Amino acid sequence: MFDNLTKRLDKTLKFLRGQGRLTEKNIKDALRDVRMALLEADVALPVVKEFIELVRQRAIGEEVIGSLTPGQALIKVVRDELTRLMGEKNDELNLHAKPPVVILMAGLQGSGKTTTVAKLARWLKERQKKSVMVVSCDVYRPAAIQQLETLAADVGAKFFPSDPSQKPIKIATAAVAEATKQFADVLLIDTAGRLHIDDEMMAEIKALHKATQPTETLFIVDSMTGQDAAKTAKAFNDALPLTGVILTKVDGDARGGAALSVRHITGKPIKFLGVGEKSDALEAFYPDRLASRIIGQGDVLSLIEDVERTVDQEQAEKLAKKVKKGKSFDFEDFRSQLVQMKNMGGVASMMDKLPGIEKVPEQAKMLTEKEIRRMEAIINSMTIRERTIPKLIKGSRKRRIANGSGTQIQDVNRLLKQFTQMQKMFKKASRKGGLSNMMRNLKGRQKQQLRGRF
Repeated sequence: MFDNLTKRLDKTLKFLRGQGRLTEKNIKDALRDVRMALLEADVALPVVKEFIELVRQRAIGEEVIGSLTPGQALIKVVRDELTRLMGEKNDELNLHAKPPVVILMAGLQGSGKTTTVAKLARWLKERQKKSVMVVSCDVYRPAAIQQLETLAADVGAKFFPSDPSQKPIKIATAAVAEATKQFADVLLIDTAGRLHIDDEMMAEIKALHKATQPTETLFIVDSMTGQDAAKTAKAFNDALPLTGVILTKVDGDARGGAALSVRHITGKPIKFLGVGEKSDALEAFYPDRLASRIIGQGDVLSLIEDVERTVDQEQAEKLAKKVKKGKSFDFEDFRSQLVQMKNMGGVASMMDKLPGIEKVPEQAKMLTEKEIRRMEAIINSMTIRERTIPKLIKGSRKRRIANGSGTQIQDVNRLLKQFTQMQKMFKKASRKGGLSNMMRNLKGRQKQQLRGRF
């Protein structure tokens, strides 16, 4: 997401490097680059015009203080204005209403609405510790009800059964009654989508809204439609009081225009981003963190939170204590680290949050997932004794492991080198108070950066 915009901004930094002061003259070309990058990202024209003018007003004449270069000063202004444009802060779901908290989910057909219902159900269960019930009021799309039932089972949410012969309002009101009876904390109502916004669709969703009085009314929209996503959300909001927007398919959108346009055009906050196909691929939307990603500073804070949430902390501390006591970090430990890395959403998800990732060659990014699979295959081809005593792996053992994993001896040697580096890292981490302490320190430093320190 935002690949082109990030590269353009990096080019702008290089252009301004060496200048002693930001002036009308040396900023003109830089802002032209930013303007073109925003338009190419399919950001709505009114949004682009206002953004560029605000950046220009703040940047011109701004002194370069301390070690900051003009490029860094400008990029700070751009980051601040991007944050403001997208809403300043994370708008959380209102989960404090009397249970069950009813959340009405709406969107056009093909926007990923039903999948998002399941993702949100999992997010509520795992992050907010809520009991969740889901119901489908989509009596038009073939197998829509069955699809939600299957997804609900996958994420462990309660499913309220419905039938295509029933009226959507009767389904919804019955679901509210059942959710109350079963003491569910949250009820997610999936509604029917259309190929476009029409009077029939609006009449039905208005009736559902009136009958259920939802605490949250969320509009699910495909981010790959660019500024059309913002226009669709506005048209929907004009007819119904939205409380927020969820952008889906963000992982497939290299432009990002929707994220920059929605808040400005609709006045409604983006609450979540759908970042993949899996049921855990839903992220709360933080404007400041996304702004940092856009300007190439990454999103280390979210990455650390991913680690804290998905990594088995007890296992991590046991490993740290093991290393601290002088016991060796072995290949069994190494393999468990690879598994936990995949549990975080894969390497691609992690790399997207790393600072400066736009400068990494595309070929290197593409090889990362393949490399991890190769590493696992090599470790799986080792005997238990070899995994626990890595120094045994020499000569003929390397050949056997390479043959068993379908790799070359060079691949085995590379893994052994990476393993040695990992051994040193864990030994160093254990001396500094363990992995959790290391994560807390890194998290604190990143929060300072988000408050304006470079």
